Amino acid sequence: MAETVKRAARAPHPSTEPGNHRAFGFSIAAFIFILDQATKWVVTNIFQLRQRGTIELLPIFDLKWVENRGVSMGFLTAGSELERWLLVALTIGLSVLVTVWLWRENRRDDVLALSLVLGGALGNILDRVRFGYVVDFADLHFGDIHPFLVFNVSDAAITIGILLLLVRALLTRDGKAPREEV
Repeated sequence: MAETVKRAARAPHPSTEPGNHRAFGFSIAAFIFILDQATKWVVTNIFQLRQRGTIELLPIFDLKWVENRGVSMGFLTAGSELERWLLVALTIGLSVLVTVWLWRENRRDDVLALSLVLGGALGNILDRVRFGYVVDFADLHFGDIHPFLVFNVSDAAITIGILLLLVRALLTRDGKAPREEV
């Protein structure tokens, strides 16, 4: 009986085993991917944003057509077809690394963060493959102050996912065995 209790105490809790969060993570990634592509379809086909340029929705929020040929803040702008496909290959490689990390991760909060990054990355990769650029359209501003570049659902998901990973890494610590005092 005592051995059974000891074994049960050593066994990992089912909610911390990696396989239990995989379906959750890949479902969230798929949801972000679909939401991203759906919003881009709406602004492109229903709102005809490419032809209209800008639509003011609120005093602080516009829909604005931007063809983003780079990554964050114009970094790694693809000025040629070769650079475009190198950027696609780089982002696919990063997505594979995130997928492997998500597959192995057993913390539900990190799985959520990684799934946001993965879904967002896949949405932007598809744009870059299909169009040669990423469709950005959300312009949050306060008068003439634009604290963010024009973005899309994928960009927001990637940013939130990375921030969640950073906050957890900086503000939480896994339990470590206490040091023995001599």
